[in-house]
Amino acid sequence: MAVGVLALQGSFNEHIAVLRRLGVKGVEIRKPEQLQDVSYLIIPGGESTTMAKLAEYHNLFPALREFVKTGKPVWGTCAGLIFLADKAIGQKTGGQELVGGLDCTVHRNYFGSQIQSFEADLLVPELVSKEGGPETFRGVFIRAPAVLEVGPGVDVLAEYPVSSTNVLYSSSAVQIQEVCF
Repeated sequence: MAVGVLALQGSFNEHIAVLRRLGVKGVEIRKPEQLQDVSYLIIPGGESTTMAKLAEYHNLFPALREFVKTGKPVWGTCAGLIFLADKAIGQKTGGQELVGGLDCTVHRNYFGSQIQSFEADLLVPELVSKEGGPETFRGVFIRAPAVLEVGPGVDVLAEYPVSSTNVLYSSSAVQIQEVCF
């Protein structure tokens, strides 16, 4: 079993290290043809705009979209979540290209700047009922995106409630971007 980790920018080294500790072969993915050799893919956290520019430069988007369409498991953390979303809000002017495939709308940097980062315990009842373990999971929100909407085929494992009167992020250049296949 080989797990690909998109290795353009961000925390790809940390994901490769964890895979090695688990005894799983981790493959750094930088070129489209490297996706043919993996059965799973992790798109790590990082700076999503930079990752998108590098993916575009290396012509990775068509291959990433095809990988997602095959139904092989793909996991995105932070910037990876933004990449996988079908829609993104709060993009910089001009936006960024998305891979898509996850029926959701995300808001990039919803929780604010780096200095507004925080941690919170999240209830995870679905995981507890299926896998056991503790009833909460410690969520770390570092310039984090928020999932604002999900489609009918998306299972929500945890929620962080935000008061509608508490605006955590605002931008005068908010843009919605959709991926069309």
